[in-house]
Amino acid sequence: MGFVSEERMKEALNAWDFGGEIAGALRFGQGHINDTFCVYVQEESGDCKRYILQRMSTAAFKHPEQLMENIVGVTDYLRKKIAETGGDPDRETMTVKRTKSGETFFTDSEGGAWRVYPFIENTVCLQSAETPELFEASAKAFGRFQYMLKEYPADTLYETIEKFHDTENRYQNLMKAIEADACGRVKEVQAEIEFAKARKEDCSVCLQALREGKLPLRVTHNDTKLNNILIDKATGEGICVIDLDTVMPGLACNDFGDSIRFGANHSAEDEKDLSKVNFDLHLFEVYTRGFLAGAGGVISEQEKEYLPWGAKLMTLECGMRFLTDYLEGDHYFAVHREGQNLDRCRTQFKLVSDMEKCWEQMMEIVRK
Repeated sequence: MGFVSEERMKEALNAWDFGGEIAGALRFGQGHINDTFCVYVQEESGDCKRYILQRMSTAAFKHPEQLMENIVGVTDYLRKKIAETGGDPDRETMTVKRTKSGETFFTDSEGGAWRVYPFIENTVCLQSAETPELFEASAKAFGRFQYMLKEYPADTLYETIEKFHDTENRYQNLMKAIEADACGRVKEVQAEIEFAKARKEDCSVCLQALREGKLPLRVTHNDTKLNNILIDKATGEGICVIDLDTVMPGLACNDFGDSIRFGANHSAEDEKDLSKVNFDLHLFEVYTRGFLAGAGGVISEQEKEYLPWGAKLMTLECGMRFLTDYLEGDHYFAVHREGQNLDRCRTQFKLVSDMEKCWEQMMEIVRK
């Protein structure tokens, strides 16, 4: 989150025609990457309409034009598909509002890149699944995202963050951090290093299947946390997938796996007491059911075989990333206390070992 001056804010707001008088703009949401504001507009009718205004993070995304080309390509395509199936495109996908000059984003005088989406009303965005039903609703929404985009040419999308879910590369980065030992921390994390090294071969499982043509490249979201779904307040259904910054070519099993990593346990990501960190097989089953129902037969039998691998590898990858950052001096993930990245790494590795213990049951659930 960065500081936004009043001048830049005015400049950005002036780039769009909001169809009424701007009553104000306030910081909004719990995102860590972009600067997000809710813009309140009073229309001539007297109604208040809301918009989401975002300044994109240039630290995370070096090429806003590529990022927006991905998002516009996917959302325009989704609007068309949703309309064809009798849905409501204004509620069921995000819509990029064009600037006064017809652009998909605006660059201010300091080089900041801004975009606007109409606000989707009567929805709620949750930070955690309070019930299995909500977890299943998010699974259906992400599955449906796969279904709707099944014919979208994945290879036309830019990689907005290079090698994002390349588990082999994440492993190599960890080895480099161990070799460099920039902060002299290697000696205190021998157990964690051995844990990662023992799973070096695992890091290639899905990538090798992709290289051999067993897994297709698909349009993937790459950040499939529950808080990236808007839930309809009236029905409790997940209706819209948001935060499309990391939409790029990828593997469906990774999108599936990232949700499991995030949602199929009940502890905080930086829980110190590992006895509280447990992989929940029931929630795994709930999510698998929802995801496959939403995907409506798009996920092949062969891909299904790799769903448990997606869960294990996304969790292992995340643990390796936390460990790498810890060894390099905590410069990537925000930390609020000493050793937080190490605790985060340990929770992920604990979940991986839990999954390994019930691997057969996970495979059985997917087959069922």
